[in-house]
Amino acid sequence: MNPNPNATTPVSGILERCHILARSIQAHPRVKLGHLPTPLEPMDRLSEALGGPRIWVKRDDCTGLASGGNKTRKLEFLIADALEKKADTIVTQGATQSNHVRQSVAAAAKFGLKSHVLLEDRTGFPDAEYKDGGNVLLDRFFGAVIEHLPGGTDMNAAMEARAEDLRKTGASPYIIPGGGSNPVGALGYVDCARELFEQAAAEGLDIDLIIHATGSSGTQAGLVAGLAALEVDTPLLGIGVRAPQETQEQMVYNLACKTMDYLGMGHEIRREAVSADCRFVGQGYGLPTAGMWDALKMLAELEGLLFDPVYSGKGLDGMISLVREGAFSDMKNIVFIHTGGSVGLFGYRAHMEGIF
Repeated sequence: MNPNPNATTPVSGILERCHILARSIQAHPRVKLGHLPTPLEPMDRLSEALGGPRIWVKRDDCTGLASGGNKTRKLEFLIADALEKKADTIVTQGATQSNHVRQSVAAAAKFGLKSHVLLEDRTGFPDAEYKDGGNVLLDRFFGAVIEHLPGGTDMNAAMEARAEDLRKTGASPYIIPGGGSNPVGALGYVDCARELFEQAAAEGLDIDLIIHATGSSGTQAGLVAGLAALEVDTPLLGIGVRAPQETQEQMVYNLACKTMDYLGMGHEIRREAVSADCRFVGQGYGLPTAGMWDALKMLAELEGLLFDPVYSGKGLDGMISLVREGAFSDMKNIVFIHTGGSVGLFGYRAHMEGIF
């Protein structure tokens, strides 16, 4: 991670570029699922406690669908694409306590689509709260057909096989990749970049850094493409939750390039615009860390905000640690994008020993 601490984006002149980007996004099919724009709020008690720059939170936990989260933005484009292709069933996948799956099956229900989901056991946790509570409980409420698969399964191949099985029954399945992370879904975070800078312009706010949790790469790739389209130099830092740095950054870069091609605006994606700090993953995806629990507890007590133990919690741990290390000492305002997922806390009850 090596953001330019002096790079800010002037709010003057940004609105016209936001309008141009909005018109390009509007050329693609979209349904309405989210409560947008989501709030942009200061976290002043956290900022005071850490003694660094002023920290703002972009509340994508407030997107509304099925208790909210970042996948809702992606699903506005993915569900529209499914409907255009005359699908009647979505097929998607994720870890057992997948926030993406929860929002996907809710979106499917809203538009009269059936859903078949594959949940991979990436933690080995045997307790019933993890396997059947939290997000999984809500998946069932939304009417999903759920299939549990062991860790290490080739989930893309499994989705293709399940889709083929469904075709044989006369269904018309539409595959949504894990995390909604393809160029169609990433448009949701191209649009989030536009939305954020319109809000910053209204606040008279110069953003020195945007920071968020990064996993399947669609959120970060969309933001990278959106920032390029807006021609802003604000650094973006992803806190990795699953892969080594080189792997994570390459995934994001590849998808950002494909997303820009799909958007059709022709801006170049610079490789150096993709930055991920992957020191906070711990023992693996979905496996809690002490720093993550400390971060969740701190935000709950200081700001009354709930984050999740897989994505946003580890992202917070990374941000808090970097502020304490002085990594952002020359910055005035940083924005943390809250990707939601607090429903997952209820699946992790057995793994919270000692934090209260």
